[in-house]
Amino acid sequence: MKKAFRGGVSGLWSVWLCGFALIGFSFYATQRLPSLKDQITRSTSSQRVAGVSEPPRIIIFSAPRPFSGSVGVRQSLALRSWLALSPEIRVVLFSKDPSVVSFARGLGSRVVVDRSIDFTFLGTPFFHSMMARTWSFSPDISVLVDPETIVLPDFISTLNYAYNLDDDWLLVASSQNVSYFPFYLDEDGKHWQRKDGKSIRTHKLQEIIRQSWQRTPCEQKLLMAWNSGDLALYSGVLPPFLYGRGVHNSWVTNEALSSELRFVFDASWTISSLYLIGEGHLNNWTVGASNASIFERRNWEYAGNFHLGALYGSLSHHETNYSSLVKLLKCDGQYSFVNKTRNICSSAYRRAGLGSRWKKKSLALVEGVKSQGHLLDCTPMVPTTSSEPFDYPFSLETLLELNKDKNKTIVLAAAGYSYKDMLMSWVCRMRHLQITNFIICTLDQEIYEFSVLMGLPVFRDPVAPSEISFNDCHFGTKCFQKVTKVKSRMVLKILKMGYSVLLSDVDVYWFENPLALLSSFGPAVLAAQSDEFNKTGPINLPRRLNSGFYFARSDSATIAAMKKVVAHAASSGLSEQPSFYDTLCGEGGSYRVGNNRCLEPETNLTVHFLDRDLFPNGAYLGLWQRKNVRAACVKQGCLVLHNNWISGRLKKLERQVLSGLWDFDTSTRMCQAQL
Repeated sequence: MKKAFRGGVSGLWSVWLCGFALIGFSFYATQRLPSLKDQITRSTSSQRVAGVSEPPRIIIFSAPRPFSGSVGVRQSLALRSWLALSPEIRVVLFSKDPSVVSFARGLGSRVVVDRSIDFTFLGTPFFHSMMARTWSFSPDISVLVDPETIVLPDFISTLNYAYNLDDDWLLVASSQNVSYFPFYLDEDGKHWQRKDGKSIRTHKLQEIIRQSWQRTPCEQKLLMAWNSGDLALYSGVLPPFLYGRGVHNSWVTNEALSSELRFVFDASWTISSLYLIGEGHLNNWTVGASNASIFERRNWEYAGNFHLGALYGSLSHHETNYSSLVKLLKCDGQYSFVNKTRNICSSAYRRAGLGSRWKKKSLALVEGVKSQGHLLDCTPMVPTTSSEPFDYPFSLETLLELNKDKNKTIVLAAAGYSYKDMLMSWVCRMRHLQITNFIICTLDQEIYEFSVLMGLPVFRDPVAPSEISFNDCHFGTKCFQKVTKVKSRMVLKILKMGYSVLLSDVDVYWFENPLALLSSFGPAVLAAQSDEFNKTGPINLPRRLNSGFYFARSDSATIAAMKKVVAHAASSGLSEQPSFYDTLCGEGGSYRVGNNRCLEPETNLTVHFLDRDLFPNGAYLGLWQRKNVRAACVKQGCLVLHNNWISGRLKKLERQVLSGLWDFDTSTRMCQAQL
């Protein structure tokens, strides 16, 4: 590799590319659709004034890993190389890691950290969420690049050329991989220097990079850029790929070519970009250094991306021939496009093709390009379906240790596949409230695999009931009776492991995090929602304890009482809810104390029925029937609102969606923007 850095510019390169004087001006002309003003707006600073084209507004997007160790060193050099390209360059880093925020703060206002995208519970960014977010910044040119990829200034001249094309376009460029790069930026971050401290001119550095070209697989380290035109990059919806876990770059390129909405070309020969190969080089977004060994490989994340690539789009059954991709070249300061398949070379390449007079003039140059192995001409990672299930490599014990809060408290939910959309809305609400100490018990294999793909902290119940009905598992059904008993068993199991539990059904909408208030109740107190609908009177009447929302401490009294509840429910033909009341408050309410408590005499556990103004059920005050449910609840001071007292899954779903208390976009599989 070192010898390659000392070599001269390839003679063959000079013969083929510099032997022809390519003339002509860009005459791209395509029929454009009306501007989609709601999606994309050009910056006023980039408008042509008095016939003068000003530089485009460029934003580079990336999702770095934590800035620590050798990964942090490589990312630091890469990011500083981006800023050195131009003082006008802006950088957006998608991350919620404190080390990324700290590093960005030291680089000034040109670098911002955006944590508003979706992440898995382990911190891996969702690629589809990243792509959607880039459009909201409305740059003239968006660039997506790997956080360890060093980019040199010929990148800017390439983008300036592409910006003036009269077309909507998508540019892709593969990066070189090197094991040795003895150059660094000076303290000001403006000039490159050799290892010995001597300066090196940028064009000389770019020549050295070209000499040492090593082609990489097209899925790895692919740089993508596109202008904010009127057209989408591709038809259809981008699946919820995980960033850096394969397939997604090939998927976007393939769908963009198949859709034919934009001009797609390869600029690998006009952009100098590279990345260093380090020992143990892994694309991990680990939640904590102490857990690094557990998640070293994350094979399930790669398997998930391959599954999605095979399921959506045409990549798995219509593999694009990347050798036919139009190439952008540069010789003696002039750019030209080359289509190897059609033997076309032109400084003004139309998607529709050129006349025969161009073919004769440039045939030799095209043949020269064909003889080179430097272009992005590789086989994409074609996904295939797999019969192997998606499995997390960790147990319930591991999940609890990962997700607990400082008080060893866990928020527990349970769901089957029929409630997957409501589960995701609940999860999105947790994310909006920055609540991370939740885990989910899955009731069937379908919801488990769905949850793994969506990056949720899930575990299976080994004895969950089978044949759970999709539409007939609401309150009062046999299915409901079986499912509810899973929850109390899981709560007891987690309590015995030393963790306090807030059990929340996924149809409970959270306005605020109630844990601070619930934790204020002392030991040997179980705080539960009341299902009483009358505005006045006692709220602890018989069968008015709602087992869909309660807080239980991990103490001896609570554990003993929960054992009695679980045993009672196991022998009952009803759901677990009557077992809670009859066990803890006595049949007919014989253990009631006052209007809002019960005292179980054997375990000395107090049941506190929560204030319904703060924790209203679905029938209290007719809140779900208000014209503006959110405003009514906020005015009242609700911490949560239970979407119960309604029969049927579809009716429940419809009521919640129409009320606006919904945080998940089912069409894009992304959390909706926070209100």
